[in-house]
Amino acid sequence: MTEKTTDGARSDATGSETPATIDQWAARLLQTRWIVRAPILIFRAGLGWLFGGRFVMVEHIGRKSGEPRYVVLEVIERETNALRVASGHGSRAQWLKNLHANPAARLWVGRSKGVPATSRILPEADAAAVLARYARVHPDAWEHLKGAMDELNGGEVAIPVVEFTPPVR
Repeated sequence: MTEKTTDGARSDATGSETPATIDQWAARLLQTRWIVRAPILIFRAGLGWLFGGRFVMVEHIGRKSGEPRYVVLEVIERETNALRVASGHGSRAQWLKNLHANPAARLWVGRSKGVPATSRILPEADAAAVLARYARVHPDAWEHLKGAMDELNGGEVAIPVVEFTPPVR
């Protein structure tokens, strides 16, 4: 049985918050600019290795301004020459729109700094396969990540996934 608390959250009979409430809080945090921007300062200070390679800072070029822009994203899949990330804000994410306009990027991950990369937005079927693999490997994380993305995107069906690879020379 769930009950509504004074702040509008839902809790079960033990008083703990339900997964839906946690997802709503996560979505709110992901909409708080200073919280999502704080890891950029950590990466710029050369401390990106503290995230253990689980997160990547991506430098991309603003499609309107032409200026460098930065975003820190969770790495959801890694191969020898590829990193994949999901767009938690769906297709309306500014960093995703910027990479669509100009696929060149630089990556900071672990102890690597400013590594050139080319981005590619995966087709929906490939993105779904990547997300399914992530869900199998990290079921608990996926449950909350998916819930938070649903809150942010109003249930947008397709979650964009971007693959970063070394630039073709």
